[in-house]
Amino acid sequence: MSFEVNGTTFAEEPRAGQCLRTFLRELGHFGVKKGCDAGDCGACTVLLDGEPVHSCLIPAFRAEGRAVTTIEGLGGEAGAHPMQQAFLDAQGFQCGFCTAGMILTCASLNQAQRTDLGTALKGNICRCTGYRAIEDALLGKTNVETSVEAGAAFGRSLPAPAGPDVVRGAARYTFDTAIEGLLHIKLLRSPHAHARIVAIDASAALDVPGVHAVLTHEDAPSVLISTARHEKDWMDPEDTRVLDDVVRFIGQRVAAVVAESEAAAEEACRRIKVNYEILPALIDPEQAMTPGAPVLHPDRTPANRIADPQRNLAAETHGEYGDVASALATSAVTYEATFHSHRVQHAALETHGGLAWHDEAGVLNVRTSTQVPFLTRRALSDIFQLPLDKVRVFCERVGGGFGGKQEMFVEDILALAALRTGRPVKLELTREEQFIATSTRHPMRVHIKAGAGADGKLTALQLDVLSNTGAYGNHAGPVMFHSLSESIAVYNCPNKRVDGYAVYTNTVPAGAFRGYGLPQTQIAIEAAIDELARQLGISPYEMRRRNIIRQGDPMLSPPPSEFHDVLYGSYGLDQCLDLVERAMQADGPQAELSREWLIGDGVALTMIDTVPPAGHIADATITLNDTGGFDLTVGTAEFGNGTSTVHRQIAATALATTVDRIRLRQSDTAHGGHDTGAYGSAGTFVAGKATHAAALQLATELKAAAADAWLCDVETCVLDDDAVVSGVRRMPFAELAKLARERGRPFAGSGNSGGTPRSVGFNVQGFRVAVNKATGELRILRSVQAADAGVVANPMQCRGQVEGGVAQALGAALYEEMVIDAEGRVTNPKFRDYHLPSFADVPRTEVLFAQTSDTIGPLGAKSMSESPYNPVAAALGNAIADATGIRFTAPPFKPDRLFPALHDKFG
Repeated sequence: MSFEVNGTTFAEEPRAGQCLRTFLRELGHFGVKKGCDAGDCGACTVLLDGEPVHSCLIPAFRAEGRAVTTIEGLGGEAGAHPMQQAFLDAQGFQCGFCTAGMILTCASLNQAQRTDLGTALKGNICRCTGYRAIEDALLGKTNVETSVEAGAAFGRSLPAPAGPDVVRGAARYTFDTAIEGLLHIKLLRSPHAHARIVAIDASAALDVPGVHAVLTHEDAPSVLISTARHEKDWMDPEDTRVLDDVVRFIGQRVAAVVAESEAAAEEACRRIKVNYEILPALIDPEQAMTPGAPVLHPDRTPANRIADPQRNLAAETHGEYGDVASALATSAVTYEATFHSHRVQHAALETHGGLAWHDEAGVLNVRTSTQVPFLTRRALSDIFQLPLDKVRVFCERVGGGFGGKQEMFVEDILALAALRTGRPVKLELTREEQFIATSTRHPMRVHIKAGAGADGKLTALQLDVLSNTGAYGNHAGPVMFHSLSESIAVYNCPNKRVDGYAVYTNTVPAGAFRGYGLPQTQIAIEAAIDELARQLGISPYEMRRRNIIRQGDPMLSPPPSEFHDVLYGSYGLDQCLDLVERAMQADGPQAELSREWLIGDGVALTMIDTVPPAGHIADATITLNDTGGFDLTVGTAEFGNGTSTVHRQIAATALATTVDRIRLRQSDTAHGGHDTGAYGSAGTFVAGKATHAAALQLATELKAAAADAWLCDVETCVLDDDAVVSGVRRMPFAELAKLARERGRPFAGSGNSGGTPRSVGFNVQGFRVAVNKATGELRILRSVQAADAGVVANPMQCRGQVEGGVAQALGAALYEEMVIDAEGRVTNPKFRDYHLPSFADVPRTEVLFAQTSDTIGPLGAKSMSESPYNPVAAALGNAIADATGIRFTAPPFKPDRLFPALHDKFG
């Protein structure tokens, strides 16, 4: 057999049953990605005789005698293909994991197909961008600024430094490497929601050729841990083990098989015999709280940072300002309702996974898809009793995160297998495992009571939240506390009360997810504001203006916080409301709809603290290199959040140079320093401050060196256009680099940020929708979001973050839903049965920015990565209520959910 790939003939033969995707990757074509295993996402797209196909569905032998083109060969000898250049010009990517497949599909489209992109692109999913930038690429639009003078990078729409590699398929993700002697790990998972492992017989599994080890709870450290990663361990309960003798959800890992191939490991998993003692299972959180319910963690105590193990409470909180009951009794209008939010998956296209090996120095290396390499290293050091300097954790480019990779779901097993076998090992979760065995958004029941006076001023706000944390409490407390904090702190109200419970159940664990609890409560609070406004005859915008906090107002939510470092670094909420209202009132294209369609507008606002409490640490160093450019080292990871672009912009601005002169190293514990991680809206606000401090320190050093050489006052020296300047004298950075070589010590600066004080970001979302009263179909006619991000570091990139957040939130609000049956089993663990938004599903969102400058953030900037998600479902719910007169209280707002109530009302 022979195969032609990118114009080159290969004699290698595929294995029996091997798909084209794995065959191509084994040949070194790493631009072909694994995203879903089932032909649903398009990340593995290649051209077969010029036609796009999902290579995970094509048996490799069927490519014999046909021309295969991967992203690496798309441009041929000419270099970049026009479509690759178009994606660069439009910056039609964020994390970039889907980009190779997306470009190949787009490059194959004819003119007729380009007139219906919804159909043409239905086989390619992007989880990050919101698709607008991808459409811009197809339209030939240029969104990047290519010429920016030295020292003026910040605030400009500069392209991502990895862009050329991303569009050529040369950017390296976790598994885009070849390691000699690699062993593969497969996990045996529990078929029971709750059971005790009585015995495990691995003898038949060990007889499978190529199997090196079967690891069970008897081989793993018994230390209690949390999969959640925070700077402060006290934020999360100790309730998890690497491998446990009690399983608490269907899908929990029972044993790990380490073998020469994935096939051998899978066969060995099938041969392991496990004797289980079935225990009572709790699927419903209400039932789990009732007296006498089975206790899921009976051997845990509050010393393990669990609020009340005997009541299955991972965390709880209660507090009140004023007298809510009396205020409600005397209010002119009141509103009370119960809302339910559902379970959704992060669906990052790169699943959790990693590689682990020991190097010649005896250091355990873990290359993994993570948002938190430094915290993961610390955890592995603690679990396996290894010196910190004998553990290295790093990530290459990460294919999406959204909070799901602020967890340790694979690294501990990788470390255990590498330590036990002494061989390099690999563990890559399948898409099904991602659904059944990682984490989700916390489902919540939110009961709200609200009151207002005749003047439209709020008199009372009360929230009662029941959060289903699943089998383990990773992020249970912080998510619940966060959901009850900024959500009501953004409104002035003299009487507030909160009661919150995070409850264990025998279901897949919940964890960190973009927005971190606020989307679940915001939908109830913003509905209450609208309903009170309707009763009083006040517009939704005016109702909010009368009640929002203003700069200088205390941001209060009970119970009182022990952290008092949240400040108004900048305030633009009023601007955001004005921007959205004007945009929604402006003339626009009118949809031609029949009388069955009901039209309505909705608005919602949110506030978010830009950094988690109790400290979020980032170190940065920058050095003048031999060429007169700069080497910048930061710890924060890049997974489409854009920090690698912004760090270079910050450094280039402080050093009066251009971004191409800044060489970036990141997300590797071997580089030194510490970085808490890229989560909690900290990438720019915290790590960016560390970069700015390091660059300013280096600037001071460079000016001092020049002043010393010139024997002049350092105060007369400034940086300008890659040089130190004093009057007519000019010393280029290249000359300073030569001076550094002569003295035997480079010029360098270091910076640190501790994440305090913290600022707040604001977002306001507006929607105009049409609802078909006969069918329940919903169409979004207009989408507008205004954001207060301080000085916007990169307008093009920040706009993309907002668009991506809106698109992801719309998926959860309209389609996405993990379904768990009465036994605790996820019944739709694949993209085929879990509707991720595709190109046709996502409207264009008009993105507007408030004009503010944050006094705390670097160069006036603050965060805008997770917050765009938060107001979307709330605004959509308000728009549907405005259109139909019906208040729907449980997304997703699917037609079959809307239809019964519409039928009851309209017939």
